[in-house]
Amino acid sequence: MRIVVLDAATVVGGGVELDFLQEFGQVTAYDLTSPEQVVERVGDAEAVLCNKVQITAQVMAACPRLRYVGLFATGYNNVDVAYAAAHGVTVCNVPGYSTEAVAQHTFALILALTNRAGEYNATVAQGDWIKSATFSYFPIPLAELNGKTIGIVGYGAIGRRVGEIARAFGMQVVVCGRRPIPDATQLPLEELLAVSDIVTLHCPLNEDSQGMMDAAAFARMKPGAIFINTARGPLVDEAALRSALDSGHLAGAGVDVLCREPMAPDCPLYNAPNCLITPHIAWAGVETRQRLMGIVVENLRQFAAGTPINRV
Repeated sequence: MRIVVLDAATVVGGGVELDFLQEFGQVTAYDLTSPEQVVERVGDAEAVLCNKVQITAQVMAACPRLRYVGLFATGYNNVDVAYAAAHGVTVCNVPGYSTEAVAQHTFALILALTNRAGEYNATVAQGDWIKSATFSYFPIPLAELNGKTIGIVGYGAIGRRVGEIARAFGMQVVVCGRRPIPDATQLPLEELLAVSDIVTLHCPLNEDSQGMMDAAAFARMKPGAIFINTARGPLVDEAALRSALDSGHLAGAGVDVLCREPMAPDCPLYNAPNCLITPHIAWAGVETRQRLMGIVVENLRQFAAGTPINRV
């Protein structure tokens, strides 16, 4: 089997490599691939592995030997799955590999906005504690999580794990999901926004959810609330979030995803007040990517054996 990896640089490094692919045949790996290069690089390959490269109908039509698209991700909106299904191309994703990592990162952002450890460390580094007249100083507001209400939008595996961690902190958990959730307090989105001290997104991106957090949604949130997004950037109207932060209506925001990635120079959230931005790394822990690779190789092995798993 001839295999082409189109954006290896998005997953390898830090102890995570692509050596496992050699058992399946000839492998050609590219660090990154532009849209203009996709057809040429796929060529007559039978299998393609990628993370975010667009595998469109045009790409598949121009590469008739292609029979397998393996994703280094759970999301598959970069692949025209309808065309793939109609033309015998198997598409497999990697579900569930990042649940623990994304839930952990969600709380890393929440704690950074409530305990402000990084900001206090910066004051110590600049000598403020040395110059302090008292044993303790606290000009930057701190907040407890115990007793606060967290609203979780999207209650799949990650949302549920976030809820478990929140309850361990003594938080009240309310959720919004498309299906009935018998083991949790379920609210319509508008009501969830109104009662939550922290709102965190864990829902998929689709036609219904795109732009769901707009100016009206942020206006419904409690004054002084915190907003977290570790799901998908286009769920949020970034200009509306910037306005909610500039006005002080929201106390803070923590986002790991943006509408355009890498970040655009004119991103509305660039240098926004009380806004923590991490570069889409919630999924990228070493253990997490090792787990990802394990599933990727098993997907490919099962496809080669004629019994594909994790088809989308």
